[in-house]
Amino acid sequence: VVAPMAILLVYSFCQRNEFGDIVYSFTWENFSRAFNKLYLGILLRSTWYAALSTVICVIVGFPVAYFIGRAKSSTRNLLLLLVMIPFWTSFLIRTYAWLIILGDRGLLNSLLIQARLIASPLNIIYTWKSVTIGLVYSYLPFMILPIYSSVEKLDQNLLDAASDLGANPWRTFCRVILPLTLPGISAGVLLVFIPAIGMFAITDLMGGAKVPMIGNVIQTQFGDANNWPFGAALGMVMMVMFGIVYTFSGFLKTQE
Repeated sequence: VVAPMAILLVYSFCQRNEFGDIVYSFTWENFSRAFNKLYLGILLRSTWYAALSTVICVIVGFPVAYFIGRAKSSTRNLLLLLVMIPFWTSFLIRTYAWLIILGDRGLLNSLLIQARLIASPLNIIYTWKSVTIGLVYSYLPFMILPIYSSVEKLDQNLLDAASDLGANPWRTFCRVILPLTLPGISAGVLLVFIPAIGMFAITDLMGGAKVPMIGNVIQTQFGDANNWPFGAALGMVMMVMFGIVYTFSGFLKTQE
């Protein structure tokens, strides 16, 4: 991990000649370009998609993780298996399956039209909505598993004591369950937000390359554009963002 990042750090301060070769001459130009209006907008959009996907994963994943964590041991193993089943299939196959489901003539629109809930197909595929769905679907298990680990460790005596002392379910959740599961939530946020912000395959396939994220730009710089110094600078900017998220996650853990 350290060696590749050190190489990227060096490249980010280099230049590129007219043939695309790296020139080891110090410059701040790559970082200045990374923060111009165009790329800053893409970076902010990527942050927004990643943050939105993370929030949805928390909202959806917490009840699922809590249900699994409080289930009987025999049922718990089966439920965990169901959460992990998507990983048995290729990522590309699962992504293409969503294209079939969300397409204008896909399964979702066909069912809604046959049920006469809509008159014309919903415009979901190749939009920000399909990108968000793809991100949530891909990273939801990474939110469920760490939260489940925290829920499994909850002491039932604490929940019973809160109830005996007159706390209603909502107060018990806010004052007992949520604080004790914050480490799992913070770990889940870290595991979802960081890969989501750099994802480019989902935006290419489910966004139709119409919703570029910072991962797409970096891939292009190291590929078609052959501008490794600029791609490295964008990568280092993302690393700083990851550091901020990691620090925030650590802050949540200290609130336990």
